[in-house]
Amino acid sequence: MRHCRASVSSATAKPDCCSPAVARDLRSHPTPLLIPTCRHPFRLNNTHIVRSRAIHAQAAVGATTATLKKTKVSLKQMEDLVLRLHEIEAVKFGDFKLKSGIMSPVYIDLRVIVSYPDVLRQVSQLMWAKLADASFDVMCGVPYTALPIATCMSLLHGAPMLMRRKEVKDYGTKKAIEGAFKPGQTCLIVEDLVTSGASVMETVEPLEKEGLVVKDVVVLIDREQGGAARMSSNGLHLYSAFTLSFILEVLVKHGLVNDKVAASVKSFIAANQTFKQSDGATKASADAPAAGDAAASSTEAAAAAKAAADAACAGPMPPLKHSYKRISYEKRQRHAKNEAGRKLLRIMVEKETNLAVAADVATVEQMLTLADQVGPHICLFKTHVDIFDQWSPSVAEKLRQLADKHNFLIFEDRKFADIGNTVVSQYSGGIYRIADWSDVTNAHVIPGPGIIEGLKSVGLSNGRGLLLLAEMSTKGTLATGAYTEANVKMAGMHEDFVMGFISMTPAKWDWGPGSPGLIHMTPGVQLAVGGDALGQQYNTPAAVIGENGSDVIIVGRGIIKAEDPAKAAAEYQSVGWQAYQDSLKQHSKSGPATEDV
Repeated sequence: MRHCRASVSSATAKPDCCSPAVARDLRSHPTPLLIPTCRHPFRLNNTHIVRSRAIHAQAAVGATTATLKKTKVSLKQMEDLVLRLHEIEAVKFGDFKLKSGIMSPVYIDLRVIVSYPDVLRQVSQLMWAKLADASFDVMCGVPYTALPIATCMSLLHGAPMLMRRKEVKDYGTKKAIEGAFKPGQTCLIVEDLVTSGASVMETVEPLEKEGLVVKDVVVLIDREQGGAARMSSNGLHLYSAFTLSFILEVLVKHGLVNDKVAASVKSFIAANQTFKQSDGATKASADAPAAGDAAASSTEAAAAAKAAADAACAGPMPPLKHSYKRISYEKRQRHAKNEAGRKLLRIMVEKETNLAVAADVATVEQMLTLADQVGPHICLFKTHVDIFDQWSPSVAEKLRQLADKHNFLIFEDRKFADIGNTVVSQYSGGIYRIADWSDVTNAHVIPGPGIIEGLKSVGLSNGRGLLLLAEMSTKGTLATGAYTEANVKMAGMHEDFVMGFISMTPAKWDWGPGSPGLIHMTPGVQLAVGGDALGQQYNTPAAVIGENGSDVIIVGRGIIKAEDPAKAAAEYQSVGWQAYQDSLKQHSKSGPATEDV
């Protein structure tokens, strides 16, 4: 069946393949049925079958707009939907601790709308109505919350839908995009909520890889935190049904939110912008209703928009200085939300070691020998398996047997740095199949949170953990400041899978080292301060643990180049643990850590 181009400007006339009998049946039902126009894709002699299918389809879809020409929604309908969203607690106000650790006065959870068919239908109709001048061939919902919305829009309006896989399987068709499409077709992206726009961009990339053209995005709520500007800078047009400012004013108008709460939300929006444009202004979402009425902004909304623009121009507000407190590894186990993180803390306590050895050796034989030598003294064994000229499942199995024998975790220092779909394959497949044998791996967050989500889709169910590269030990590293802070925020949003960081000075971070359940590991540790010709900087265990607030010391050349690696490992174990004990004593003198109270 050949579909017409999906456009909100086209009318749904009675299909010319519809028999008079079917037409009578359709007219007898007060709720119109939307049918894609077609030109005799098939003919059936038994018109009763066509009539029966049409009636059943109408019953399944329920109430819809009469025609696509009549999809305009009144201000009252929009306000009613805002009130309904508040009623089902899809939009809540109060004091909410986000996964990043930031306290927010507003919390939006649109996943709940799947349990309210009337709300799902209204949301879908309103978002469709906002597409005033958009045209497209297919549509694709951003996984996962937007998928039921996109499905409902597809059913109500006859628009073909595609589906993006968050994780690409390594069997079957191995497709990232499912559905029927042709290269060159235009695809509309459907999303439930936009904050930074990162999840939308994660969906754009695989669609464009398949030759689809993406120009427009439709969203239910724009949080006005820079997502529209980010998309505009990438050539995308954002259509939003609501802005957060509009929702605030509706709820204030109906006495469901007071002025003080509304002001705190606006301040939060202004202080937490995610995108800064060169002209210093955050572009507003196209076609989003303004607070006050459907056409113009009120004074309050305009002031909030100006504050948001000023914040975007100035960058993030200066954070409060954090006061670091050492908490024991044993007590931190209850804070760790990741399985591998809890296991590592338990091993550290049981073996009285915070030592990790970096096995930067030339062959698998040397790696296995080293693991057996240093195993009794370590909590973590760090590998770089892509150094080796051979690898097999049997090698991985031997390494796992040594880990079980000596009670340590394996950390493959892979440093993933690609988009979510790619890292899924890199982590689960290839000749190394890292997720099968490595308890821990790590990643750069340069691609955005999608890389965490991709790795998480593979590793979480297997009890694996992820370290984020918040800082590096090399001279001239760019992993500093705002980039490091972004790592902490992303970790806070994925503590079930992110177990900690590769970091250098977490005790000195203005925004704090993150949750006490997150573990900090520092490479470049030796018994004396120094460096090498390639920019590696070395620090002592006492400085790394005591002054800089790290938890695990990662030692490479100081052990693997030693005449007796086992003896050297024992010495580093003793020195590292003593530094931890001294740090506990020092911090106990100044009172308990707030997280430990």
